[in-house]
Amino acid sequence: MCGIAGIFAYHYAANAISRPELGAMSRHMAQRGPDASGEWFDPAERLGLAHRRLAIIDLADRALQPMASADGRHVIVFNGEIYNHLALREGLQKEGAEFRTWSDTEVLLHLYARYGEGMVTRLRGMFAFAIYDTTARTLFLARDPYGIKPLYYSDDGWVFRFASQVKTLIAGGGISRDRDPAGDVGFYLFGSVPEPFTCFRAVRALPAGSTMLVDRAGAQVPRNYHHVGSVYGAAQQSLEAGRDSPAAFAGIALDSVRHHLAGDVEVGAFLSAGVDSGALVGLMRDAGAGQVKTITIGFEEFADTPADETSPAADTARFYGTHHVTRMITRSEFETDLPRFFEAMDQPSIDGLNIWFAAKTARELGLKAVLSGLGGDELLGGYPSFRDIPRWVRTLQVPSRVPLLGTSLRRLGRPFVERLRLHPKLAGLPEYGGSYAGAYLLKRGLYLPWELGEVLDRDTVEVGLRRLGPLKLINAQLHGQPKDPFARVAALESSLYLRNQLLRDADWAGMAHSVEIRTPLVDSEVLERSARLDLRGVAGKTALAQAPAKILPQSVLDRPKTGFALPIAQWLQASSLGSMPVPRKPTQHGWARDWSRIVHRQFA
Repeated sequence: MCGIAGIFAYHYAANAISRPELGAMSRHMAQRGPDASGEWFDPAERLGLAHRRLAIIDLADRALQPMASADGRHVIVFNGEIYNHLALREGLQKEGAEFRTWSDTEVLLHLYARYGEGMVTRLRGMFAFAIYDTTARTLFLARDPYGIKPLYYSDDGWVFRFASQVKTLIAGGGISRDRDPAGDVGFYLFGSVPEPFTCFRAVRALPAGSTMLVDRAGAQVPRNYHHVGSVYGAAQQSLEAGRDSPAAFAGIALDSVRHHLAGDVEVGAFLSAGVDSGALVGLMRDAGAGQVKTITIGFEEFADTPADETSPAADTARFYGTHHVTRMITRSEFETDLPRFFEAMDQPSIDGLNIWFAAKTARELGLKAVLSGLGGDELLGGYPSFRDIPRWVRTLQVPSRVPLLGTSLRRLGRPFVERLRLHPKLAGLPEYGGSYAGAYLLKRGLYLPWELGEVLDRDTVEVGLRRLGPLKLINAQLHGQPKDPFARVAALESSLYLRNQLLRDADWAGMAHSVEIRTPLVDSEVLERSARLDLRGVAGKTALAQAPAKILPQSVLDRPKTGFALPIAQWLQASSLGSMPVPRKPTQHGWARDWSRIVHRQFA
């Protein structure tokens, strides 16, 4: 887990790259890699690469980056972990490859030399990397299938820049800071900025599961090699022939946990009161981990309420014999951490505080890597969206096809909804509820399109909606046309909410404390194998709960799902917040809208 950055003056008439700019970018990433830093420049000063290292695999200096191949042709900067690197190394050695390190970074160099761009389909892990070919003078970039590791770029027609964070690119001072209305609109619609957009017109995200080649003509269009929706679509044939038993999921989950424990440092775990993290801790025990350090975050405001996860999580920790730490977060600590929290936040998000405090605790315990249960709800159907969205579509599919009917009903019904103080999403059901894209926007939307005028000016809304195309963007995640309603919702949740919010927040919040967060349930091989199982609804959670040799207690499985909550509403109402920019007029429908306005001000 590291930070990477680079500048490539590909155009023949472009000036030599700026070493001070690359240095500023590298310094901005210091927390991503406190163990070492390095830079590499080609002799003509046309390309520079920077790396910040958090040493996890092969801790010796021989594994430092940027790393060059033995013949000097290829140079790489890499962020992430390749969990199958030992198997890949063995195969390459049989083909004659010689290694100088035990790092997964060197494996990537040999793979690229042998297989070129097609190497990415052989990788199991979370990754974002760039490889420069000094002979062909090309720069190759790649990002993992789920988009666990971020990678952003900017291309002005002369110079190509890339980095692990948006703010790192901005810190270099070489690109425009003009805002992108699509980023602002996307944030207020979804609670996070959906890729490939960012807050800045000049910066784009390399899409998850994509590669890109930059040559003397400039950056080519990203090439996609993996779609979550396509995996579910491809599994349709085997599903029609009959689903495999959910019991097979135990082997899939254990195999993933074993891979995610790879490395030369201790690996801990975030532990909630739910099935996902609890089962992973049990599987860590089965995979041979010693006494695992587990971490639970709690809040005094939630004591003796269903939202309090500390007591049931402690029960799970005792059940598996972990070294457990419960960290109680106070309003005072929240206020103290808030400036640094916003400084570390790479793109606006209404989430991230839970990961922030959990990663902070992990660092205090001396951990560099932890496992998280992120992705379990998306994979196993744990959200209400798996029930609600298909039901809305079935009910409203026909009336939604009548031209202007939905829009007219929404406009007529909105005043009644407001007068009765009902949730504004109810007014949008006739217009949006009849399609998966529209129903998903209703379900996950923070603000809805017709409400954006409450938080953004008219021009920003018009331009932002046009550039973003929210329904088109959502529909694009159904690539491969999965037919099963469960598969459709799983593809949407994994490709939007999980990718753009949960995984992104885990990256910047974890890296702010120099902690690598690993997600065994967010894994391309787990997805491909489990897509052929009957994991819908309760069956999926039961299969995961029963995956460890020491099965999770039934009380954990029966516990009502509450989601991970934070007492932000109480904190926002507290007078002691002082200079905290609390909205003068709180919104009617929950703390998330109030919090979103506070977050957005930090990026305005």
